[in-house]
Amino acid sequence: MRNLVLASTSRYRRELLQRLDVPFFTAAPAYDERAEDARFGELGAPEFALRLALGKAESLRSANSDAWILGADQVAVGPGPELLHKPGTEDQAIAQLMRLSGATFQLVTGVVLLDATSGVSDTAVDVQTLTMRAYGEDEAAAYVRRYQPLDCAGSFRIEDAGIKLFARIDSADFTGIIGLPLLAVARLLRTAGLLPGP
Repeated sequence: MRNLVLASTSRYRRELLQRLDVPFFTAAPAYDERAEDARFGELGAPEFALRLALGKAESLRSANSDAWILGADQVAVGPGPELLHKPGTEDQAIAQLMRLSGATFQLVTGVVLLDATSGVSDTAVDVQTLTMRAYGEDEAAAYVRRYQPLDCAGSFRIEDAGIKLFARIDSADFTGIIGLPLLAVARLLRTAGLLPGP
C-alpha cells in the first residue's frame, strides 16, 4: 500500500481525516498561500481554493515521490467578493466577526488528491453557505476572548460556542465547514483505491 500524506499541519484536518480509518501521515507543505492572494479576483473562489490545495500537494511531491498526497485549502468569501483571512489577533477577529454580523458568506474548500508518481491529480470543491445572526460587538468580543478562533478564517469555530453566532447553515457536508469535506475526500480516496467500495 502506498503512503497517503496529508499536506497540512492543521489539527482540524488531521482529526477529520482520522475518521475515515485510512492510514496516513502529515507533512508541512512548503508553500506560501498568501503569495497567491493577487490571483483570487482572476480565478474566483473555487479555482483559487483548488490552486492553493494543489500548491500544497505539489510542494511535497519530490519528498514523497511514491505517495498519494492529499491537499486542501479553504477560503472564506464575503460578504460580497471580499476574501477573509485567518485573523491572527483578537482585535482583527472581532472586527472580522462584526463585518459578518447579519451577513451571508461562503466557505469554499478545494481538495486535491495527487498521485506523486504520475503527477496526475483528482479534485473536488465543497461550498458552504453560512448566514450569521445580527449580533453585537460585546457578544463577538466575548466569544473571541474566550475561544480564541485566531487561526480560523471568519473568526469562528462551529465545534465550540461559535455555533451560537449563526442563523443558518446551508451545507451538503458539515465537515467542510471545519476544513476538510469528508464526503468529497472519501470519494477521491475510493477512486484511488485507498478506501473500499464503489
